[in-house]
Amino acid sequence: MKLDPRRLLVLRQIADGGGVAGASRALGHTPSAISQHLSRLESEVGLPLVDRSGGRAELTVAGRMLADYGRRIEELLDEAAGALDTLGSQAAGPIAIGVPLPAITFFAGPALHLLATSHPALEPRLVETGAADGLRALRRGELDVLVMEDDDEQPTELPPGVRSTVMFEDSYKLVLPETWEVPDTLAQLSGIPWIGAAEGTPRDLAFRRLAAEHGIKPSTEHLARERFAVYSMLAVRLGPVVLPANAAGLVTHGTVTEVPVPGRYLLRLLRRTGSTGTVPAAEAAASALQSALLAASERMTRTGMTTLDPRISAHLRDPSEL
Repeated sequence: MKLDPRRLLVLRQIADGGGVAGASRALGHTPSAISQHLSRLESEVGLPLVDRSGGRAELTVAGRMLADYGRRIEELLDEAAGALDTLGSQAAGPIAIGVPLPAITFFAGPALHLLATSHPALEPRLVETGAADGLRALRRGELDVLVMEDDDEQPTELPPGVRSTVMFEDSYKLVLPETWEVPDTLAQLSGIPWIGAAEGTPRDLAFRRLAAEHGIKPSTEHLARERFAVYSMLAVRLGPVVLPANAAGLVTHGTVTEVPVPGRYLLRLLRRTGSTGTVPAAEAAASALQSALLAASERMTRTGMTTLDPRISAHLRDPSEL
């Protein structure tokens, strides 16, 4: 004998609802459909399951027994659904996190140690990457989370299925080599070498706006992709440079000016989303990265490494929300 569990669930509703009409209301089926399920179940078991001799349908002994099994089946289904919900809400399994090089020692490495304590079932993997390569990896599913430098006036467009928040917002600063005088007008910095950045990066975009505003045309643009290269070029006085204020605060061989530089530097936290909108593992990693960044910034201020106060918060408005 092979019983259809769906019909046992119908029988359970007949028992609890006081008959076919009650089961019909509870299940949203017509009374005739409920009666058909009951008839087929009786054919399967070869026994009457409802006593129809009285004025009100009553389950027989066999009917009550099978209704109890139907109730247990429903409880098991509810238990299975709850287990799936719990599993879906857990931050567990492998997760790949892409970060720019300066972030590794500053806060991304410590974030992995936080995750080891707060979410031991996670298996994080850190990947050093720039914005362009990181976005491609995010689209292909090779990364789950990406920390990306960006610019508020010319922000990067997000691919589908990606959620972004701003974890860090900062101003830009013009930095001169330490032996240089601050000019009366920025036009005086035209026709000389500058320390440039890779095309389309936040530092490059900020410099282009500053140059357009003041008519600056460098004679040469030295290319410094990473901040260590910028600091090294400043140390040998190759030219001025535009830096985010937090990076400018760490300059040891240079003069940080108060010349206004248009725009704001952003550090964005991107993560892939699932069908429900968020992925617990990605959100856990994002939270750890944000906490580690805040702790690192507070430590730098406390130890006097910087006196600048960039905006670090999990509630800054992302360009995608505008």
